[in-house]
Amino acid sequence: MINSDQLLTKIQSYNKFSNPEILTKAFNFALDAHKDQKRVSGAPYIVHPIAVADILTELKLDSATIITGLLHDTIEDTHATYDVVLKEFGKEVADLVDGVTKISALEEKAVQNSRAENFRKLILATSKDIRVLLVKIADRLHNMRTLNAIRSEEKKLRIAKETMEIYAPLADRMGMNSIRDELEDLSFSVLNPQARNLIIERLKFIKNNREDNFRDIAEELISLLKENGVKATFAGREKTAFSIWRKMQNKKISLEHLTDIIGFRVIVENISECYKTLGIFHSRYAAIPFRFKDYISTPKINKYQSIHTAIIGPKKQRIEVQIRTAQMHDFAERGIASHWKYKSSEKFSDLSWKEYDWLRDLVEIIETGNSPEHYYEFTKLQMFQENVFCFTPKGAVIKLPKNATPIDFAYAVHTSIGNTAIGCKVNGQEAALQSKLRNGDTVDIIISKNVSPSMHWISSAATGKARAAIRRYWQDKSEQTISKKEKQYTSTLVIDLPDQPGMLGEISTLIGLNGCNILNVELLKRVTSHLQFSFDIQINDLKNFTNLISQIKQKNLTFRIIRHKQKKNAFIQRFFKNFKRN
Repeated sequence: MINSDQLLTKIQSYNKFSNPEILTKAFNFALDAHKDQKRVSGAPYIVHPIAVADILTELKLDSATIITGLLHDTIEDTHATYDVVLKEFGKEVADLVDGVTKISALEEKAVQNSRAENFRKLILATSKDIRVLLVKIADRLHNMRTLNAIRSEEKKLRIAKETMEIYAPLADRMGMNSIRDELEDLSFSVLNPQARNLIIERLKFIKNNREDNFRDIAEELISLLKENGVKATFAGREKTAFSIWRKMQNKKISLEHLTDIIGFRVIVENISECYKTLGIFHSRYAAIPFRFKDYISTPKINKYQSIHTAIIGPKKQRIEVQIRTAQMHDFAERGIASHWKYKSSEKFSDLSWKEYDWLRDLVEIIETGNSPEHYYEFTKLQMFQENVFCFTPKGAVIKLPKNATPIDFAYAVHTSIGNTAIGCKVNGQEAALQSKLRNGDTVDIIISKNVSPSMHWISSAATGKARAAIRRYWQDKSEQTISKKEKQYTSTLVIDLPDQPGMLGEISTLIGLNGCNILNVELLKRVTSHLQFSFDIQINDLKNFTNLISQIKQKNLTFRIIRHKQKKNAFIQRFFKNFKRN
C-alpha cells in the first residue's frame, strides 16, 4: 500500500495544477473513516480506496476523480455523509462520491432481489460526467485483483461473469484497452481456470524458446527503419490468456497454430511516418493476406487508431505489427482518460465531453434489466451497434433490433398491448406505428379494446415475435369460429409466380394456413421469368381471405382476383348448349 507522499508524487508528475493540501486531507479523511474496518481477506479496509486512487493515478486523472477514489466508500460504509463530504471537499467531489455510492448500493440490492434493478433514472441523475464510471471501473478492477479472498464460489462466479459481460466491454468502449485486458483475464481465471492455466503454461514454453528470436527480430526492424530515416520506438505486445482463448474459439484452431501471440507496437512521430513505416515493412517483407487494417483513416467505434498488419519477417517468422503515434498509443492505453491534457488547468474540455454523449445512453442500458438474464444479455458488446434500446413511460428498457418500429415495441412489452395498439407517441410526439425507432426513444403505446392487429403490420415489423403474434391472433380467431356454420364463398386467384423451385408449394401452403381450401390449380401461361397459375379456392371466412391477400401483397407478387368465375363458366356452358340445340 502506497502512502500519501508517494501518491502525491505520482499525481504531481503529470498534473502541476493539483492541490497537495486537499489531496492529503482526502487521504487522511479516508484513513480515519475506515480505521476500524477490515476487508474480507483480513487486510485493513483502507487498502482498497487507496488502491482505487492509485489506479486512477495511473490513468493520469484529475484531482477530483482521485479524491473520489479515496472517498468512494465513505458515505456507504462509514459515519461520513454527503453533507460532510460537501463541506470538506466541495460539491464536485461530493456529487461524484454520491454517484459511485448509489451505483454500489443498487448493485447490492440487485443481488438481494435476485434480479437486475433498473438503474436508468439513477444514472441520468448521477453520471452526468464520465468520472463516476471511471471510478467504478477502477473499483471493480481492484476488487477483481483481490477476488480470491472471497470464500463463496457462487459469489466469485457471479462477480466474474458480471465483470466479463459488463465492465470489460464498458472499458473497451471507452478505449481503455489495458484495463479491459486485465478485467477479462481476471474474470477468465475464475470462469475457466483450467483453460487459462493450459494457455499460460504453453505461453511460458513459447516465450522461453523464442525470446532470443524476438530480440533479434526487433533489432533488425529498428535497424531497417533507421536506414530509411524513421525514428521509432518498439514495444513487445504479449496477448493475454483470455484474448488467445477467444481467438482459438473464434477461428477454431489450436494454440500451436496461433502465430501472433507476441507482436510489436511501433511508435513513430506522426501520421505520415505511420504510413511510411508500413511501406518500408511491406517493401522488405511479404505481407500476410487479409491481415491489414487501417484504423487511422477509419478509427474504431471507440476512437482507437492504429495500423495493423502482419508480415513474414526476419528468420521467416510471422509477425503482427501495430503502427501508431505516441498520442494514439496513449489513447489505446488510457482511452478517455487521455483527454486530460493539464496544459492550462486540470479541467476536461467540454468539446471532448461531447464525443462521449453515447456513454449516458450506454450506461442506461448496462444498468437496466428485468431479470439477470436480460441484465447480462443487454451488456454484450455487439448490442451497442446492432440493437436499439427504448424506454417505456415508466422507465423500463425494451431491447429491439435495428430498424424496429413501435409495433415491435408494443409486442415486446406484451402481446396484448400489440394486439390492441391503435397509435403511439415517441418522445411525447405522435408518430406512426410503422416509424423507425432510435436508441433512447421513450415510446408510449395507445391502445383500444375493440380493435384487432392489421396483417399489413407484418411487413413493417422487424421482430419475429411481433410477426408471429399477429399471425397467431388471426389463426386463433379462425379456430374460434370454425365450429360455427358460415356461408362458404368461392373465388379464383390468378398469381404470377417466379419460375423457381418451391414457389407453387409455398403459395399453396399459404392458402391452406389461412383456412382456404384449394379446389383446382391450373397453369395458364409460361413466360421467361414467371409462371401464371389460377387457384380456385373455397373461402370459409372472409377475414382469412383478407389476411391471405395481405400476405400475398407482402411477397410482392402480381395477382388478380376473379370473384365469380364459376357463375361465368356456367353462363358460357348454357350459351353453348343453347347454341348447339339451335
